[in-house]
Amino acid sequence: MIKLKISFLIVLSSAFIFMGCATWNKTQKGAVIGTAAGGTAGAVIGRTSGNTALGAIIGAAVGGASGAVIGRQMDKQAEEIKNTVPDAKVERVGEGIVVEFSSNVLFAFDKSNLSNDAKTNLDKLVLVLNSYPDTDIEVQGHTDDKGSEAYNQTLSEQRAGAVSGYLSGKGIANDRLSIKGFGENLPKYSNDSANGQTQNRRVEFLITANEKMKAEAQQNSVD
Repeated sequence: MIKLKISFLIVLSSAFIFMGCATWNKTQKGAVIGTAAGGTAGAVIGRTSGNTALGAIIGAAVGGASGAVIGRQMDKQAEEIKNTVPDAKVERVGEGIVVEFSSNVLFAFDKSNLSNDAKTNLDKLVLVLNSYPDTDIEVQGHTDDKGSEAYNQTLSEQRAGAVSGYLSGKGIANDRLSIKGFGENLPKYSNDSANGQTQNRRVEFLITANEKMKAEAQQNSVD
């Protein structure tokens, strides 16, 4: 039902756009959808879906010609992440990027200290992030529903903090980084199976334009 509501909101805002913009490319359409689905609609999507990455990124969209400029930069960055960090799931959403790592790639079960494999993967991600300094990065920690809600909340915060701290130590500016722990409250997959529980133990990176990128995009869009 949640997915159905989210799809309806996106389709509704998109329908009015695509009827008159059949000749636009994907980036241009995405930019205008950002305007239509940003702000209020983004907040609705966020609430409906439990404030997932989808709602957060769509809600922060600039939209219009500026959004198209940002979208092209995000397309390029997302492609570089896919090629550089094969163990990550990379998704372009609106004017941002969601990078998802399963926790078993980063942590031992029920632990919040980074494994050696985790550091190798994060080092690869850092190479791309440092090439695009005008982006903000929100690190989100998530767990399955095993254990108490309070324990899972703390574990998710510790994991997000461990990842953020590692990125900072590798040269990512602190003012680009923020962390959120959601515990077991935002499952992306079903907790009714072992496979679903494994996938819910994840860390997500929300990559969005910072104010400098937005200002430059606005300037470039009118030149």
